[in-house]
Amino acid sequence: MIADKLIAAARKLSDEVDAMRFAAPISHTYNPLDYAWAPHEQYLRRFGNTKKRVIFVGMNPGPFGMVQVGVPFGEVAAVRDWMGIVAAVKKPAAQNPKRPIEGFECERSEVSGRRLWGLFAQRFGTADAFFAEHFVANYCPLAFFEEGRNATPDKLPAAEQAPLLAVCDAHLRTMVDVLQAEWVIGVGAWAEERAKLACAGLPVKFGRVLHPSPASPAANRGWAEAATKQMLAQGVWPA
Repeated sequence: MIADKLIAAARKLSDEVDAMRFAAPISHTYNPLDYAWAPHEQYLRRFGNTKKRVIFVGMNPGPFGMVQVGVPFGEVAAVRDWMGIVAAVKKPAAQNPKRPIEGFECERSEVSGRRLWGLFAQRFGTADAFFAEHFVANYCPLAFFEEGRNATPDKLPAAEQAPLLAVCDAHLRTMVDVLQAEWVIGVGAWAEERAKLACAGLPVKFGRVLHPSPASPAANRGWAEAATKQMLAQGVWPA
């Protein structure tokens, strides 16, 4: 089964990144493929068991999304109510007191996830209709914190970044191959660039949508409309 291959690949990636260590100013590293494996496995098994035309790829988990519930861009309400995924979430071995893991009890909104899944719900209606041809993944499974501040993998020193990018590239390539994707859409420029490098030589087309982060002024001016226009212009979605 396709989902079994994705699950095996995710477990391998989890084991590989678990062995990595990151120096200051990184104070804490979270691997939701470990402590939030139960909902992540549900996600893969329920929505990753068929070939996909389009894979959206984000950078890495957000503190109130996948960090909490193990699903990419995991706005709690979208995961629980739209996708129908609920499962027990454990605690990381070394928990950041400024970023506690509350699982599905987390009351903070993952704005990027609310915007992303909100657009898909608006356009496709049900989760099953969206996932019939689409999938959403994160390039890097780890979340990084400098105490209370979120850090991103593109800012890591080269010596720490290189081995991480190598295993993430290999995992994304496996995912694209297993799902037989036609398109890989980077959510943001960095994700698009990593996808192009990871999947070079594969029979796949690449595109990009504006990142839905609230830190982006362009996203705050109407992300759903902007992303839809990009998808239509690139020919990924029919007009």
